[in-house]
Amino acid sequence: SMSPCSKKDKPPRLQTSEATQNSTQHIEGTGSISDPNLPQGPKPVGSGSSIVVSPRQRGNPILKYIRSVPWEIGDVVPDYVLGQTTCALFLSLRYHNLNPNYIHDRLKLLGQTFTLRVLLVQVDVKDPHHALRELARICVMADCTLVLAWSPEEAGRYLETYKSYEKKPADTLKEQVEKDYLSKVTECLTTVKSINKTDAITLLSTFSSVEGIMNASKDDLVLCPGLGPQKARRLYDVFHKPFLKSKNT
Repeated sequence: SMSPCSKKDKPPRLQTSEATQNSTQHIEGTGSISDPNLPQGPKPVGSGSSIVVSPRQRGNPILKYIRSVPWEIGDVVPDYVLGQTTCALFLSLRYHNLNPNYIHDRLKLLGQTFTLRVLLVQVDVKDPHHALRELARICVMADCTLVLAWSPEEAGRYLETYKSYEKKPADTLKEQVEKDYLSKVTECLTTVKSINKTDAITLLSTFSSVEGIMNASKDDLVLCPGLGPQKARRLYDVFHKPFLKSKNT
C-alpha cells in the first residue's frame, strides 16, 4: 500500500479544464507554457497542405475537380486561400453581367492582405469580350492576376496547381534543356525561321553532323524530305551570309 508521505509528495493531476485553460492562454498569447507537448499556437492561414475554401463557395462545382490537393472550409475573406501569400476570388461572367458591382466590393474588402491575388473568372457567356476587357482593366488597377477558365474542371485545375506549386522552386517552371548531342543540335537548328524539330532530325540524319549541314549546298538541302526551297535558302543563308549587313548596302 502507498504511504501517506508518498501520496502527499505526488504532484496533483492537471484537470481537463485546467489543461484547456492553460493551452488556450498559450494560443492566445496571454501566458507562457514550458511543456513542448502542449499546443504551440495556431498556424497562419494557408500554411498547411490544404486549400482553405470560404463558406460562400460551398456548392461551387469546381470543388469536385480539386483532387490532387486537399481542401477544407474555413472562415476567410478570399474565396480560396492557396498559400500564406496567395489567394483567389472566383467570378462567373454570367454573375458579373448581372451584378457588376460585386467584384469591386470583394476586391475592396480583400485589400492588400495577400501578395498574389488571383481573379479566377469562369467564362460562361457567349460573348465575353466586353466583360473581359473591363475585368482586365480592373485587375490592372487592383494589382491582381486575371486567370480565365472555360469550365469548372479547368478552374479546379488552376486552383490545385497554384497550391501544389506553392513551395516549389522556379526551376520546375523553367524549360528543361536536354544535354545530349541530338537535343542540342535540334535546339540550335530550330532557331532558324520555319525549321522545326522534324527538319532538324532529317538534316542531321542526312548530313551526319552540324559540319556536314553547314557545308551542304542549297541543292543538297532542297533534296532533304520536307525541307523545300524556302527553308533550304534560309538555312543556307544563316551559315553563309555575314551576321551584319555592310554599310555600303
